[in-house]
Amino acid sequence: MNRSGFLKLNRLLLAVAAVLLIVCQPAFAEKRVALVLGNSAYRNTAPLANPVNDASVISATLKNAGFDTVDFRKDLPAVETRRALREFADLARDADIALVYYAGHGIEVDGANYLIPVDARLERDTDVYDEAFSLDRILVAIEPARKLRLVILDACRDNPFAKTMKRTLATRAIGQGLAKVEPTSPNVLIAYSAKAGSTAADGDGKNSPFTIALSKFLPTPGLDVRRAFGYVRDEVLKTTNNRQEPFVYGSLGGEDVPLVPALAKPAPVAAAASPMSAPTPQSEARRDYELALQIGNKSAMNAFLAQYPNGYYANLARLQLDKFATEDARVAATEKARLAEQERARLAAEGAQKAQQAKAEADAKAAEAARLAAERAKQVAQEQATVAEQRRQADAALADRAAANKAAADQSATPAAAAPSAPPEKTTTVAALATGAPEADVVKSVQTELRRVGCLTGAVDGDWNAASQRSLTLFNRYAGTRLDVKAASVDTLDAVRLKQSRVCPLVCEHGYRADGDRCPTIVCAEGSFLNDDNECEKRRERKPVAKRDGDERPSRREQDRAFRPQREPQLPSADIPRPQGRARAEGGGSGQITCDAYLCRPVRRGCHLEYRGGGGPGGNVGNVEVCN
Repeated sequence: MNRSGFLKLNRLLLAVAAVLLIVCQPAFAEKRVALVLGNSAYRNTAPLANPVNDASVISATLKNAGFDTVDFRKDLPAVETRRALREFADLARDADIALVYYAGHGIEVDGANYLIPVDARLERDTDVYDEAFSLDRILVAIEPARKLRLVILDACRDNPFAKTMKRTLATRAIGQGLAKVEPTSPNVLIAYSAKAGSTAADGDGKNSPFTIALSKFLPTPGLDVRRAFGYVRDEVLKTTNNRQEPFVYGSLGGEDVPLVPALAKPAPVAAAASPMSAPTPQSEARRDYELALQIGNKSAMNAFLAQYPNGYYANLARLQLDKFATEDARVAATEKARLAEQERARLAAEGAQKAQQAKAEADAKAAEAARLAAERAKQVAQEQATVAEQRRQADAALADRAAANKAAADQSATPAAAAPSAPPEKTTTVAALATGAPEADVVKSVQTELRRVGCLTGAVDGDWNAASQRSLTLFNRYAGTRLDVKAASVDTLDAVRLKQSRVCPLVCEHGYRADGDRCPTIVCAEGSFLNDDNECEKRRERKPVAKRDGDERPSRREQDRAFRPQREPQLPSADIPRPQGRARAEGGGSGQITCDAYLCRPVRRGCHLEYRGGGGPGGNVGNVEVCN
């Protein structure tokens, strides 16, 4: 073989080898790195039981999911925590996905979030700047990642230093849980174990409900991270009876971003897919709107409107933006009113000129009026968005039921296909990202919260009846809210949960009095009785009262009848012994009496009366006295 032929054969073999190499090598794998921190053994406050256990579970989950590097650290002091963040920032420089998970104590000061190492000593509110490290420091560590920067915080617990921490400035706010965040960089998601301003539960077992749900859904192959957090939210709401709602802040693009790549599917299975599974423009708009609603910020809604500028869901997105705008206006007006009131108080305390004090007082009144107007505008916008969302949920539920019935009919007519290894994704679950728990569970949760704040006395039965509506009306009256009483919603649940103590006054039945949260029986002292006003009243002594007919004393008629013989002389009669005795005294012996027109007298001794006929009035002859 000559040299030219050998060169041609060599080139052909190299080309074939290159083709085989390209065909046989696996697809390019994304680099995924993670830093897992768990703080339990706090030195200057009570230790926590679950954070290290939770961090251990998440570390094992990410390792099993194929992450290239999983750096697990536990119970780190401040210096070692900062060193771990510096080392992880080097790992994230050439990574596609960078994830940081933190379990432990967190605190919010003046709207900024800080994570507390185990050696922190927070004696004053300003110590947090030196003893803790901010959430922004973590965001700096993951900033080099190209595709996804994810921070997961299971730190929404009660502030352990709240009772002992000294305030160096009265206006410095220290909130409950963690504050709401708005990431400024793209492709950033920040997941809280509980919604901003609320606290999370550690759970009754070895791990928190949030960690259990994360380990269940995050490593699902091919599952978009936003949808995975939607499943986590539903799971935690169900586990905690709607008391804890995880929340995600930030936004991503339109493509799915799974933490674990999807498994390769055989071609026949893909070819056998039903044409009914192809998404429609309306279903895509609904899915994207629900994802934007789950993220719950202006950036997500603006991104949705950029992709869907017209249509039903675009109008819903604009209502949500109006709600966000009115909330921002309310916060700004509240802050302005607070500053105006502080200025007025300062001038009054310093004894400024009357003109300055009058101007400051006028400014404070104007700022307060603007705040009230912003409050009303926010309530109106929130009510409009709530009504529209309830209508959308009802329409979506009807559409889901119709689709489920059609799918069931189709499935009964055709043999069942082989189930993929990944959990099936149902449109009803996507809707659950926005609607939360089923209606009956939401109603029970709202009823439970209304009982907690003292507005519901009936049973928690999941039936939104007239008694439940009356209890929510009482809540609106005493809490100053304007919630829709016709239906129980997640917004209603959130509003009632914000009240940490009793809202409605305790009302007891007659014979009982209010004592805290109890109604003990009212016991009156001896000689007193309980009146109709539910008060003890001293019993009065009875005095004799003159009575008419029916009195125990004899009536006037009976008295007259008893004393009549003494006052009125009776006419003589043969049956009455009195005239007989008188006749005997005057010498009569027969005991008879004779009367004429003038008087009556006894018949004289030795005489008797004889009847001669006649008699009666007029002087006619009747009885005649005859003497021998």
